[in-house]
Amino acid sequence: MRVVGIMSGTSLDGIDVAVVDINRTRVEPVAFRSVPYPKAVRDALLGVSLAAEISRLNFLLGDLYADAVIATCRRGRLRLGSIELIGLHGQTVFHEGTAVDYLGRRVASTLQIGEAAVVADRTGVRVISNFRERDIAAGGRGAPLVPLVDYLLFRHRGMCRVALNIGGIANITVLKPGAKPEEVIAYDTGPGNMVIDALVRHMTERRESYDRGGRIARSGKVNGELLEELRRHPYFKLKPPKTAGREQFGQEFVSALIGTGIPLPDLIATATEFTSWSIARATLDSTPNSNGEVVVSGGGIHNRWLIRRLQYYLAPWKIKSTAEFGVDPDAKEAIAFAVLAYRTFRQEPGNLPSATGARRAVILGKSTLP
Repeated sequence: MRVVGIMSGTSLDGIDVAVVDINRTRVEPVAFRSVPYPKAVRDALLGVSLAAEISRLNFLLGDLYADAVIATCRRGRLRLGSIELIGLHGQTVFHEGTAVDYLGRRVASTLQIGEAAVVADRTGVRVISNFRERDIAAGGRGAPLVPLVDYLLFRHRGMCRVALNIGGIANITVLKPGAKPEEVIAYDTGPGNMVIDALVRHMTERRESYDRGGRIARSGKVNGELLEELRRHPYFKLKPPKTAGREQFGQEFVSALIGTGIPLPDLIATATEFTSWSIARATLDSTPNSNGEVVVSGGGIHNRWLIRRLQYYLAPWKIKSTAEFGVDPDAKEAIAFAVLAYRTFRQEPGNLPSATGARRAVILGKSTLP
């Protein structure tokens, strides 16, 4: 079956579309395109608060997702009619792994927008969307959902592998040698690109949205006192399964950093060091082996300085790109939601309770017919 996976991450850099041929034993990427958000849409997503604004953006994003699918097919010289299914993650505007609700219960909550009905109508293809809610309904945190796909793609009989995705938030999937699905450990390690990108936008007055190659971080000096304070963040004391987002490492967190008065290049250097340390700490704390392979995807792989600092903390572990396994590192999460949509279509569970904390494995998502 030819399936499209759509992903737009917490870094808000745009819409990733992957076209994938899938059967029960094979996942073959066919085409990929990353479509940047228009600046006005990106700014609105960063500042979203009101219900009316959310509703308007929900339908606007549906149109943009449909445009992105059509553009990806054209660029890949694929007929839109060859697509049989679309897996739509949507844009996360709120995610809380656990909180106390109005009745005093501890629950998770999440909201992804991007109207599936618009995508189905524009493309004429069935859409599977709203993946996270079903896991939350089963007692999980709604994240991470990619670990099952990491398991299918990267597990090894004799070697420990850690699948690392560095998006806005960084997350790991720990695949012990010969692990069974129920033995997979996965959780968010903390910030990925989120804090670094926000500081770069502030420093450049939005002329730049990320630290290209880590050049700003390399030019700055790590503030040791601030780094030690960041390492004491309460998120790192939580036991997995756990999930993070803008609620922990978003604008409030960044504003506090800026408020220290430390020069911005030094803040970016410190945030980069903090991010690499937090990823390495989680990896080493969660693995039984003294070495193995860390297989990296996501936008953070292009930050060469971040990867270099990560290698420093992780030595002698080997760091590899998912490209070495035939998976474009920028496309992996979009591919994952194509796979999860395929599993939903086949009435197969898509979550791993060991990763999300759900009571049981469940079939994810909602189906919208054209």
